[in-house]
Amino acid sequence: MKKNVLKFIGLGMLVLGFQSCNDDFLEREPSQFITADQIADVAELNPDLVAGSIDGIYTVMFTSGSGGTGGHDDFGQKAYDIFSDMLCSDMALSNSVYGWYRASITEMQGTQDFTFGDNFQVWSYYYRQVLNANLAINTLGGEGADPEGANVRGLLGQTLASRAHSYFMLVQLFGDDYTPDAPCVPIYLADTAGSQPKSTQAEVYAQIEADLNRAIELLDGYNRSSKSQINQSVAKGILAYAIAAQRSRWDEVATLAQQARVESGTVLMPPTSDTFGILGGFNEVSNPSWMWGVDINENSGVGLVSWWGQVDFFSYSYAAVGDTKVMDEDLYLSMRADDVRRDQFFSTPGSNYLQPLFKQYDADRVPFGTSTLVKADYVYMRHAEMILLQAEAEAKQGLDAQARTTLKLLADNRISDTSYIDALSGAALQDEIYMQTRWELWGEGKSYFAMKRNQATIVRGANHLSFVGQPIPWNDNRLTFEIPAREIQDNPNINTQN
Repeated sequence: MKKNVLKFIGLGMLVLGFQSCNDDFLEREPSQFITADQIADVAELNPDLVAGSIDGIYTVMFTSGSGGTGGHDDFGQKAYDIFSDMLCSDMALSNSVYGWYRASITEMQGTQDFTFGDNFQVWSYYYRQVLNANLAINTLGGEGADPEGANVRGLLGQTLASRAHSYFMLVQLFGDDYTPDAPCVPIYLADTAGSQPKSTQAEVYAQIEADLNRAIELLDGYNRSSKSQINQSVAKGILAYAIAAQRSRWDEVATLAQQARVESGTVLMPPTSDTFGILGGFNEVSNPSWMWGVDINENSGVGLVSWWGQVDFFSYSYAAVGDTKVMDEDLYLSMRADDVRRDQFFSTPGSNYLQPLFKQYDADRVPFGTSTLVKADYVYMRHAEMILLQAEAEAKQGLDAQARTTLKLLADNRISDTSYIDALSGAALQDEIYMQTRWELWGEGKSYFAMKRNQATIVRGANHLSFVGQPIPWNDNRLTFEIPAREIQDNPNINTQN
């Protein structure tokens, strides 16, 4: 955060210097204050002045403590991928030594008690990202700016898409079910002043869609410098998820998901050892199937407090010393015997049973790791999930033949004999797509959204430490976070009743 502040101070000083030596500029803007238009003009002249601030948004996505705590479950976006995978129960905590995730998340105490720190952590992280985005939007000239330069247009597009992504996560994680008129979370925009009351879910989704549609327009033709940045394809993927979460307009979802994967230039990860599991399909950002991800290297400063530090047996990690995170046993057993995805998990009962030893792992493959620094990368979006979302949207329109064809783009690369899919239609086909989504995207933070979209009831398998065998519906309020006590204390527009 200090780096961002310094960047804005430096930008302001540069604008003042620019004003002092340009009489025409001063005549047009006779004020001692720096206006949004003036800042936007400087951004047009030198986009690098703003790019660093936007890069900071991406850095926060893998920074420990970015949720405002010192917890070892606080490390940016992938922290909440674990939270959501555990809440929907596809990721089981099968053994607990150090206690991370057990009471608050897997026993769902935190999601029922607003004084638990995890509520504050999730809230703090995403609103921090909203604030960072709003600061950058102001720097780029404000909400209504229409930059001429392709680089500045790309920067504004990325920032709007980032803000939309944060609001999407907030409305999903703090809303029990999609109920348009239900108050949910406050909206803060670049020109918002003071504490805000809750907006309805309909209002939040409207803002998400507005930001993403504008981002898609601005990102047209923009060539990003790395996969850590949001480009037009990623923005379309986020928009597809946001519309799908409202369980309507499935034709738009199908179109956006198809465009996202096709226009991204990515390909489906084939089930071969050099890309799928055994040699790093899920730990290397250069993989041609990844649409959005970040290169984690020794200079990133990522260590034990990370996704890898919590889940990977081959990193210096909790998972190697007793806090095992594994696939739900019933979910594993539901895969067909000829499904290659079964091979991603250690299938021999025992201490490592159903850990993702052949899916997500440090490339050195040394138990407990050879270094406290993480070198394996983070994936945020990949080609396969857009195939699955497209198939789901087609099935929910009743386009069963089309949905089967789309689903087989993936299934034919995972299962030896997919002829059984040819006989599926209606609810059975939708159920199959939902299961394929869970099998394919385990550990990637997407199953929670699928559970809500499909209004599914989850039943935990025998390898969980709590609630085994108990049905938990998608709209159970134990599956969503509470607005934290600190926000209720500090924001006079929010209380426990509204």
